[in-house]
Amino acid sequence: MTISQPLHVAVIGAGILGASTAAHLARAGARVTLVTSGKPADGASGRSIAWLNSSGARSAEYRYLRLIGLDRYRTRRERHPESASYLRFDGALKWGGDDESFRETFDYERASGYDSIWLSREEVAELAPDVNAGAVAAEGAIFNRGEGWVNLPDLIAALIAEAVVDGAEVVEDAGDVRVDVQDGSAVGVVLGDGARLAADRVVLATGGDVPAQLAELGVTVPDATPAAFVVITEPVEPRVRTVLNTPRVAVRPMPDGRLVLDADWAERSIVVEADGSLTVPEESVRGLIEEGSRVLAGNPTLVADRVAAGLKPIPGDGEPVVGAVSAIENLYTLFTHSGATLGLILGELVAEEIVTGKPSPVLDSFRLDRFSAGAELDEVGIGAWAPVTSP
Repeated sequence: MTISQPLHVAVIGAGILGASTAAHLARAGARVTLVTSGKPADGASGRSIAWLNSSGARSAEYRYLRLIGLDRYRTRRERHPESASYLRFDGALKWGGDDESFRETFDYERASGYDSIWLSREEVAELAPDVNAGAVAAEGAIFNRGEGWVNLPDLIAALIAEAVVDGAEVVEDAGDVRVDVQDGSAVGVVLGDGARLAADRVVLATGGDVPAQLAELGVTVPDATPAAFVVITEPVEPRVRTVLNTPRVAVRPMPDGRLVLDADWAERSIVVEADGSLTVPEESVRGLIEEGSRVLAGNPTLVADRVAAGLKPIPGDGEPVVGAVSAIENLYTLFTHSGATLGLILGELVAEEIVTGKPSPVLDSFRLDRFSAGAELDEVGIGAWAPVTSP
């Protein structure tokens, strides 16, 4: 009698997408090896605003994907009460600058059934007392009551622990890990020391490095990944609860009372050195600290604890690139800007595709093949869809 062996899947990358995929694969009965060049969550997932949302104008398919992504977080919150310290749905507030209005955004969100309410400055003071209502735009602000945040390093640690309980193996500090391709098929991974690990399927989930790694295999992915950074403050009292997306700063609480700050203008100030290293100007750090203090109630003194810089994954047309890499048999990839919001759902759907061999219709709009010859990127560009800061 022949006893079939479980499918062996090697997952490269231990950020939220890799950890989620590994956990879902292991739960489904696959034999999983999660391989990461360094430590879990030491890439983009460790320096993300991690705002959980489907805010703003997006394609119908992308909006739906984000909404079911939020659904999975709420389900997890109910099933894992211990996650309450690092997974919160306390609402998010956003407003425009002096030369812009968010009324059209509000109308769009309401027309699509999204949970949005319009607040005057006075109402902000009542519903979001941790916000400095005086800093809000004169026209008011949008409050999205169902939005929240997640501290990804905590979630990643929990997902990896679950995967290990289900039999997964984790290989950390593996160096420059590459997909092992033989005769047009992914057959495993090559570790930084040259050692080979065989696998039936390979998942590439290395954040902003995905386009370059696929390019080495002859596969092109349009890429708009910039260098970015966040400032993480020392703990602040009283605790901040609301996620803020304002013209000059985004603010997200952390479980221990610290805050994560970022902004598009600050991101653009990063200097990419000749050797590829990143330099964050001190004045940009100070600017974020000052803006963060300005939008919080009581204008607390904020002190930078550390600055975290690196690549912020963004596909060329702004929407996720997910699923099988058709040019290379048995290879799958996940590459997206909204890794926090989509982390659980994309890991679930890709794992299901791998285990069952059946493509998910939900992911049809996000296949790599949409960039095939003849397909054109949206001429409008990223600015037409991107939120104020990185979700």
